[in-house]
Amino acid sequence: MMKLWGGRFNKETDSLVHQFNSSISFDQRLYHYDILGSMVHAEMLVKQGILESDEGDKIIKGLKEIEEEISDGKLKIDNTYEDIHSFVEAKLIEKIGPVGGKLHTGRSRNDQIALDIRLYLRDEIKAIQELQKCFLETLLELAEKYTDIYIPGYTHLQRAQAVTLAHHLMAYYFMLKRDYQRFDDNLERVNVSPLGSGALAATTYPLDREYVAEKLGFDSVTQNSLDGVSDRDFIIEFLAIASTLIMHLSRLSEEIILWSSAEFDFIELDDAYSTGSSIMPQKKNPDIAELVRGKCGRIYGHLIQILTTLKGLPLAYNKDMQEDKEGLFDTIDTLKIILKIYPEMLKTMKIKKDNMYKACQKGFLNATDLADYLAQKGLPFRNAHEIVGKAVRYCIDKNLELEDLSIENYHDLFPEFKEFFSDDLKEFLSIKYTVDKRNITGGPAAEESLRVIYTEKNWLKEL
Repeated sequence: MMKLWGGRFNKETDSLVHQFNSSISFDQRLYHYDILGSMVHAEMLVKQGILESDEGDKIIKGLKEIEEEISDGKLKIDNTYEDIHSFVEAKLIEKIGPVGGKLHTGRSRNDQIALDIRLYLRDEIKAIQELQKCFLETLLELAEKYTDIYIPGYTHLQRAQAVTLAHHLMAYYFMLKRDYQRFDDNLERVNVSPLGSGALAATTYPLDREYVAEKLGFDSVTQNSLDGVSDRDFIIEFLAIASTLIMHLSRLSEEIILWSSAEFDFIELDDAYSTGSSIMPQKKNPDIAELVRGKCGRIYGHLIQILTTLKGLPLAYNKDMQEDKEGLFDTIDTLKIILKIYPEMLKTMKIKKDNMYKACQKGFLNATDLADYLAQKGLPFRNAHEIVGKAVRYCIDKNLELEDLSIENYHDLFPEFKEFFSDDLKEFLSIKYTVDKRNITGGPAAEESLRVIYTEKNWLKEL
């Protein structure tokens, strides 16, 4: 079998060494990008007078045929080759003869690898963003539908203040929106062409790097050949964004898991997005949400792996950098299936509106509102805070809620402050009122939530 570097060696590579050294089992998914980059490279070599036009035509025609044959399944990628680059080049030479060996003129596998992974990642980021857009649209649709469903908001996993389900879902919308925008930023650094960097010191051939970059849709070319072949920052950045995205989905998953438990009983997941128990017939498990939560650690691991791999590498390319792909590929595959499944799970889940509302009526979620009420009547907030704390303590002892107390009860409890308690208090403490009056920018009131939802719908339309 032809090796791209075999001339220097007298002995065949040990079979176990070849197996350990080979990357074709996973980098074969790059075949389209490898061939695309090679065709444009050949075109540029002709343009620069490095290859004859008929040689370039033969190479490009042969590469197109190889891609078609791989895509159609007529040509199976042979895992006995070291990598996808050597496989494609060997098949090209088999197809068109020695002229195929001229394709590698002015190019190293080092800049070829860097090119392929950038082309691949650019497309995958765009594919992930399309899935993110669908997810964001789903969250907006659900939020618009749930502006009148009240749910406890929590701090420390203790009931704190009432919000709407719409407001709660929109918090996740904005997390995922930031992730989308981070991928936009990442694309700027992905979309730079390294081809022409050579092995590390560029080349003496008069390559037109800018021509290749333009033909391949890159915004610019790398400005340092050492950095061009050794840079994997764009992969680190992608995995960091992916880790942030999966962390956000893990947080949402944790809430889905809690809400679907008997202890919360806020939602029921659709049968199509749940599983059962092999021994307990009554069980309905939120396995999809749990798996998303579990895969968070997997993606974190890929980020840590590439950071650890690169941390001690001298310039320029080192074989360690072959380890940049498997974790990246797995992260992309993992994200894409999650982003396809998750919106459908959310759209089909049953909302138990009454249970959510009943939860808002327990746990003194309107305590801050009572303090605000007293402060608006002219009592210093610190005094109001103390009074409400005592009222809560009294209610706990009597198994009551704040709105269960009459004006007379408040007068009896706090005779020195009785002028601050009026007949309008009961309305002020109702769950609907406590939410609706929070109508400032970013608040949970239905009117404000709808304003934000419509604004975000317009943002999505413009993408």
